[in-house]
Amino acid sequence: MRGFGPGLTTRNLLPLRFAPRPPRPPGPLSLTRAMDELLRRAVPQTPAYELREKTPAPAEGQCADFVSFYGGLTEATQRAELLGRLAQGFGVDHGQVAEQSAGVLQLREQPREAAVLLQAEDRLRYALVPRYRGLFHHISKLDGGVRFLVRLRADLLEAQALKLVEGPHVREMNGVLKSMLSEWFSSGFLNLERVTWHSPCEVLQKISESEAVHPIKSWMDMKQRVGPYRRCYFFSHCSTPGEPLVILYVALTSDISSNIQAIVKEQPLSETEERDRIAAAIFYSISLTQQGLQGVELGTFLVKRVLKELQKEFPHLGAFSSLSPIPGFTKWLLGLLGSQTKEHGRNGLFTDSESKELGEAVGGPVPETLKVLLSGSEWAQSEKLVQALQAPLMRLCAWYLYGEKHRGYALNPVANFHLQNGAVMWRINWMGDSSPRGLTSSCGLMANYRYFPEETGPNSTAYLGSKSIKASEQVLSLVAQFQKNSKL
Repeated sequence: MRGFGPGLTTRNLLPLRFAPRPPRPPGPLSLTRAMDELLRRAVPQTPAYELREKTPAPAEGQCADFVSFYGGLTEATQRAELLGRLAQGFGVDHGQVAEQSAGVLQLREQPREAAVLLQAEDRLRYALVPRYRGLFHHISKLDGGVRFLVRLRADLLEAQALKLVEGPHVREMNGVLKSMLSEWFSSGFLNLERVTWHSPCEVLQKISESEAVHPIKSWMDMKQRVGPYRRCYFFSHCSTPGEPLVILYVALTSDISSNIQAIVKEQPLSETEERDRIAAAIFYSISLTQQGLQGVELGTFLVKRVLKELQKEFPHLGAFSSLSPIPGFTKWLLGLLGSQTKEHGRNGLFTDSESKELGEAVGGPVPETLKVLLSGSEWAQSEKLVQALQAPLMRLCAWYLYGEKHRGYALNPVANFHLQNGAVMWRINWMGDSSPRGLTSSCGLMANYRYFPEETGPNSTAYLGSKSIKASEQVLSLVAQFQKNSKL
């Protein structure tokens, strides 16, 4: 995700160094045969249940061959084909699963000792492990193997997005790989590191290149974002210290910020911090640098760790909040305007007085003209239109964040991220981001999700368990206005 949340922005991994690979056979048919031969040789056989702890690991060279061969595939279609063949041909033995399942069911119908049933269930679990998991496990032991698997999953996600490879077997393999990466990148293996202007140049360069939420324009801009009244932290993995995985920027301010321009604009640098001027910590950007770690809870861990770090540094600090973009709001709104356009004469978004004011501001049919204007950013140059849109878009945005759901949870990925962390949907800010990107993605609106440290646990439990959203009076009032004035 782009922005402060699970759609976190991503960059590719640093290039891996692969051992020289034997020349690839020419022609698609020869390459297909080479892939099949490689997989037969590299993917370890699943040993019998009784021999599972006695069978020696496959030769390191077999796994290295796979890594080397994969590294030599220069086209996304070739990598997708190899991954598809791995998922399809080296997954779970369904015959074994059926046999072990029948054994468990039969034992449950007969009075048996608990140990016999537990062993049968353990056999079933063993049968449910796909063969390619063994390959991934042994690759992880190679030098640079975990990094390679992160890159491999990034390729798999890209191939799925481009529909180069599809199907339940591929989705299952992605889930298995994500689960393994979640274990390897759990909080116990992550190092919290703070970036300052005195950090190594290569770290500053990586941080600068990875920031795509609010792009860094110059080295002076970078210096400001890691200088006084600012904090920048990242997680690195114990196997790759100094390599940023996920990055969080914080502004130390006198109150809870309502617009991003005040935070990221270039201004004269302060030499020192006056601690008595700091009353709030604003998390204004988080970026995932590795696409292959998408869905692994690095952002959640980082926010919680940084919050504790700031509490130690500033015991008096009373306000912790995000200042978050609202990606997807404009797209959602344009969809509503499109449906209004098709149903001539129907107006379910605006009150009569709003429709009249908007009609005068746009000089044409309201839904049709607004759909064109809000697709770009030039509309914000009209003071009259900005004023006319404020009230209706504020309540529509409140409903989008609070009322639009996916499987019972907030549809907006950034909102879902913060609510899962236990934050309160605290404030919606008009013209919080007046940049072209902010105007086109969320009509310039931004949201504050406030973190009350003593309440995050109960709030998270309530959201994840009963899908209950904790929101402020401002948000709830806007939602009530939407329910009263919008006839959707």
